[in-house]
Amino acid sequence: MRVLAAMSGGVDSAVAAARAVEAGHDVVGVHLALNRMPGTLRTGSRGCCTIEDSNDAWRACDRLGIPFYVWDFSERFKADVVDDFVAEYAAGRTPNPCMRCNERIKFAALLEKALALGFDAVCTGHYAKVIRAEDGSPELHRAADWAKDQSYVLGVLTAEQLEHCLFPLADTPSKAEVRAEAERRGLSVAKKPDSHDICFISDGDTRGWLAEQIEMEPGDIVDETGAKVGEHAGANAFTVGQRRGLRLGRPAPDGKPRFVLEVRPKDATVVVGPEKLLAVDRIRGIRLSWAGLPPAGAEAGEEFVCEAQVRAHGDPVPARARLEPGVGPGDGAGESADGVPGPVLHITLGTALRGVAPGQTVVLYQGTRVLGQATIDAARALDRVG
Repeated sequence: MRVLAAMSGGVDSAVAAARAVEAGHDVVGVHLALNRMPGTLRTGSRGCCTIEDSNDAWRACDRLGIPFYVWDFSERFKADVVDDFVAEYAAGRTPNPCMRCNERIKFAALLEKALALGFDAVCTGHYAKVIRAEDGSPELHRAADWAKDQSYVLGVLTAEQLEHCLFPLADTPSKAEVRAEAERRGLSVAKKPDSHDICFISDGDTRGWLAEQIEMEPGDIVDETGAKVGEHAGANAFTVGQRRGLRLGRPAPDGKPRFVLEVRPKDATVVVGPEKLLAVDRIRGIRLSWAGLPPAGAEAGEEFVCEAQVRAHGDPVPARARLEPGVGPGDGAGESADGVPGPVLHITLGTALRGVAPGQTVVLYQGTRVLGQATIDAARALDRVG
C-alpha cells in the first residue's frame, strides 16, 4: 500500500513507520506543524509538535530512507482543538483535547488530505488494533499491552476512517520492546521521553493558561446545601472532582476534604461537597459516534450490555446502554453544545464512578472491542436523578 506515516517526533511513530517500511509498503513520513510558535522547544516531557519534534521526525525518516514532509495544520488545530477547548471550559465543561485532535486533525483533516493525494492508509504509533469482523467490516480493539492501550482516545474513529488506519504497534507486548527496537534500528528517539499533559500548554499550568483566554468572573463557592464556604476568581478554571486549589475559608463540619461537585459558569458558582457525592451511576451522552457497526438492535433503541470507560487510563466498568432517538432543538434531550440535535445515549453503570464531568468522553467497549463514544452531557447518582 501507499502509506502516509504520521511522524510526531516520538519513538512510537518512528518504530511504527519502520515496521510499515519493513512490511513492504511505500511509506512517506509527514510531521504535522500544529504549534503556532514553531520556535518553541520542549521542556522535558512536556509539549509536542515543537521544532525539536520536527527535527526528530526528520532524522527518523532519514534513517529509514523515506521521504519527509512537514504539513502546516496550525490554523485547523487552533480552530478545531484549541478554540474548542477554551469554549468548552467557558461553558463549564471539561473537554478532552486529545480526542478532538484525533477526531478532527489526525483522522479527519490528515486522512482526507492523504486520500486526496492517493495514499491508501495513514500509519500512526497508537497502541490499538483494527480487526476485521466476519462480514469484513473493520472493528477497533484494544492493543495487546493494556498498560499502553490508546483505544480510548481513538474511540471517535468511524468505520470509514478505520478502513484507512494502520497501527503497526497493535500487538507489541510493551513499550520497553518498542524502545529496544528503536535502539536496534539506530533511531535517535529510542530514549526520548514520552510527551504528556496538554500539548499546547507546555508548562502544564492549565488554570493559568485559561485565565489568559477566558474573562474570569469572581463568584461564590457553596456547599451542597447552598451555604457559602468561600470565593473564587473564576468558575471556569475548576473541574468536577477537583480537590486542590479551593482555598476554602470554612472547613467542612466533619473536617474531611471537599471536592468540586458542579461548575455553574452562568452564575459564577462552584459547588463543593464530600467525596461520596462524586459517585455517579447514570450518564447521559450526546454527540454519539460508532467505531464500526453499532451493536445489534442499538439504533432501534434496544438496551445492550457493555463496559464504560470515562478516562484514557481509567478502568472500564460494567454497564448497560440504551439509545434514544434525536429530538428537535429547544427541548434539550439530544442537543449538543452548539444546539445540533442528535441521539442521546443513556448509560447505567454497574459500578459507580467518581469525578465524572460534563464534557468528558465516555467510550463503550464489549471485551476488547470499542463500540463507540459519546460526550458526557450529565452524570448523576440513581438517588439524585431528577
